[in-house]
Amino acid sequence: MKTRHIAHIIVEADTPLKVGSNSSDFLQDSPIQKDFNDLPMILGTSIAGVLRKEFNTQKQESLFGKDDGSKLIISNALLLDENNQVNESLLLEKTPFLNIFETLPIREHTSITSKGVAKEHAKFDEELLYKGSRFKFSIEMIEDDKESFEEVLSHLCSSSFRIGGGGTKGFGKLNILEIKTDTFGLQEYGTYSSSLNHQLSKKFNVEVQKVSSFVSYVLKISPDDFFIFGSGFGDNDSDSTSVYESVIDYENKKLSKKQLLIPASSIKGAIAHRTLFHYNSLLGNTIEDKNTLDSLENIFGSAKDSNDETKQGLKGKVLFNDCFKKDKDETKIFDHVAINRFTSGAMDGALFQEKTISQKDKWEIEILLHKDVKDKELEAFEKALTDITTGMLPLGGMTTKGHGVFLGELFKDTQKI
Repeated sequence: MKTRHIAHIIVEADTPLKVGSNSSDFLQDSPIQKDFNDLPMILGTSIAGVLRKEFNTQKQESLFGKDDGSKLIISNALLLDENNQVNESLLLEKTPFLNIFETLPIREHTSITSKGVAKEHAKFDEELLYKGSRFKFSIEMIEDDKESFEEVLSHLCSSSFRIGGGGTKGFGKLNILEIKTDTFGLQEYGTYSSSLNHQLSKKFNVEVQKVSSFVSYVLKISPDDFFIFGSGFGDNDSDSTSVYESVIDYENKKLSKKQLLIPASSIKGAIAHRTLFHYNSLLGNTIEDKNTLDSLENIFGSAKDSNDETKQGLKGKVLFNDCFKKDKDETKIFDHVAINRFTSGAMDGALFQEKTISQKDKWEIEILLHKDVKDKELEAFEKALTDITTGMLPLGGMTTKGHGVFLGELFKDTQKI
């Protein structure tokens, strides 16, 4: 008798998610996708697209179809409320917890040139989902192929699995909180409720799967003194402050106090620039010979150029994660006065302040690099990571003033290097 395999999956955002709606509005350049209740959602097509890439061509066509349709049905991932339920009908009124998602984090960005400076008129922002947000979706196998079905579920637990955009700059990492499954015969399937709130009976083993095609690096570093990853805003005490973001707290059914954030995009930018320096050095390229490279696309990727059809863009082979830490309110404010470069005297009305972080806590920054990267590119990349641990590559803002020096250790696949 034919059977159908069904799984319900609950995921939690381990880093903020960028699940864009491919549209813009008056407030954001890239707002997130929302459902009929105006709540965040993840399209099933997005999940299917990421899963498809985990298989070879033959398996892709067998599972996801080519000319004869897909064997898998993947639902949209709907937001879980404070009671760990999805809302599948129209809400007349939202609970205070769901109202949290009316206002979401915004990340400010500026496009950078190959020389490490901002491009003119290249500022943009991205709307994100809070770290800690939980979603539930279903996967249904319409043929009796239990082995393939369980293989699909295992790929969800992969350490390199990312959802949405910006996976190479810190977004989209998921924790799989729960997978429950059931197998139905045709007669049983006729009475099966398709609601995501329906409880399935069997637990699938959820365990993070290390991906053989990636090498894992972990930076265990502590600040030598002060550091600041700028928010672009000031407060009542200073003109420049560190970036903070809140996290969804399902246990207490609320939004947490703002946590200190090291954005992966800042880490990626510093490492990309230093890796390129080491790579040119290893090749013997010099400015005098005018043969230096401007980028390392094989590792960090490249953006699509709308003015040049030959430059379609290239996805990077390195994955970073945003890092959060509960704030201990250990800060120090530095006062500065802008100097007139002609007179070397203070400029009138040019007093400004920066509020730096002074806590000495250890940060663990995980980086996944595809094993396709070899030889001198790999050597240059590891030299850049080592520079961070020895204080030779500061992180964050205002590094020319002595901020952002970190010291620590580098581990490659759990082995110290």
